[in-house]
Amino acid sequence: MDRRHLHPRSSSLPFPCSATSASIIILLSLLTLSFFYFSSSSCISLQNPNPSLPPFQNPNSERSFVASLEKFLLASRSGATGLPEPPSGGEDESAAAKELDDAIWRREAERLYENPPFSDPKVVRVYVYEMPKRFTYDLLWLFRDTYKETSNLTSNGSPVHRLIEQHSIDYWLWADLIAPESQRLLKNVIRVYKQEDADLFYIPFFTTISFFLMEKQQCKALYRDALKWVTDQPAWKRSEGRDHILPVHHPWSFKSVRRFMKNAIWLLPDMDSTGNWYKPGQVWLEKDLILPYVPNVEVCDAKCMSESGSQRNTLLFFRGRLKRNAGGKIRGNLVAELQGKEGVVIEEGTAGANGKQAAQNGMRRSVFCLSPAGDTPSSARLFDAIVSGCIPVIVSDELELPFEGILDYRKIALFVSSSDAVQPGWLITFLKSIGSRRIKEMRANLAKHSSHFLYSSPAQPLGPEDLTWRMIAGKLVNIKLHIRRSQRVVRESRTLCTCDCRWTSPFCILDNAHIFTAT
Repeated sequence: MDRRHLHPRSSSLPFPCSATSASIIILLSLLTLSFFYFSSSSCISLQNPNPSLPPFQNPNSERSFVASLEKFLLASRSGATGLPEPPSGGEDESAAAKELDDAIWRREAERLYENPPFSDPKVVRVYVYEMPKRFTYDLLWLFRDTYKETSNLTSNGSPVHRLIEQHSIDYWLWADLIAPESQRLLKNVIRVYKQEDADLFYIPFFTTISFFLMEKQQCKALYRDALKWVTDQPAWKRSEGRDHILPVHHPWSFKSVRRFMKNAIWLLPDMDSTGNWYKPGQVWLEKDLILPYVPNVEVCDAKCMSESGSQRNTLLFFRGRLKRNAGGKIRGNLVAELQGKEGVVIEEGTAGANGKQAAQNGMRRSVFCLSPAGDTPSSARLFDAIVSGCIPVIVSDELELPFEGILDYRKIALFVSSSDAVQPGWLITFLKSIGSRRIKEMRANLAKHSSHFLYSSPAQPLGPEDLTWRMIAGKLVNIKLHIRRSQRVVRESRTLCTCDCRWTSPFCILDNAHIFTAT
């Protein structure tokens, strides 16, 4: 049968066939051009909505701790805080730990053998504990309701609430982890709701807020309660805490009980090897992670960088406390050497908004910013300099830096030994020898790198929250190695160096006091 007779051509068409085809072709061409135009415009908009911002920075992100916390707490009033709290304590704790261990083994076997694409090494799966509110929300409300009391100072004159803001990494990480998935931008870390699905367990206890804002004995009691709550969990018992993340970003916080949680992954501001802040065997780079302070000053964006270039007439700038303890005593020697030298500005820091503005203005008018050790090897001043476009001159022999497995600090900072820095005339001569081309390159790198040190809500790709999980992802295999080894080692088993070693070249000192040459 001739199929043409089933669909005869209509004679009622207003235009001949050839004209209709031409019209259709023209219309399709216009639609195609429109599609490519709007597609390219959308791509440009997504890639860089505001050229004056550092790469990957969303103009709608909130970087103020106080402002972000206000929104977070008000939102928490209107909704549930999460899943019910897991049971704590009980007579069947060992059985619960064994049951969880079996569930984790089954899930890991499934990822390894049955469903390889699910086992993406770039994605970190985190179980967030639903701790009682006295460890989390109550402490955030305590800060929120008292932060305006700026007269509350530490013994060395630093405003307490500013210190809390500097060390508020526990808030930024937790707020991102528990945010609705539709609002999160980070794809290399996901929150899981079954413990057997987790690579790691996050402990959302605000150790810094409790240390500074609670009465001493009350704080210690809260620390003991938190210790018992966490160590009673089956997941902790299974691994002895090796896959648990504990934010202790202020070196004074959680000090009375942290020796009982030394196996956990600590989030730290630095790593002091002198024993002043951390006891031997408590912290080491293989286990723990260095996170940047929250900057005190506003970020100098691309426009600010361009405008401030010709105004940077000061060679070297420092504003801060001139008298420090421990490794920070280098400051006094530097002041004695540098005070009054041409092109050098050394100022005693002052508390409050005026002091913050003076520091910001000084950094934006300077080529180099001195970054000596504080009471600990690190200082928030380093990150203030970075986001101000002022090349840091780091004088801190024991300093460990955030994300150094990802970032090369030699491109944005100068490193000077303490012994060289205090030699008469040495530091000024060294800085003047840095050519204009290198200075220009380093300042351009600072503009690119500043986004790596800006905490925000929502957390941004390549921001500090993102780099934190990228660094932790690199530790996962080693963490699991030591968990499994600790589970199978029996008494009188062969003695090997483990994560519990304290490394001191050229020896590895073990917990059982046996000493073997490190290989």
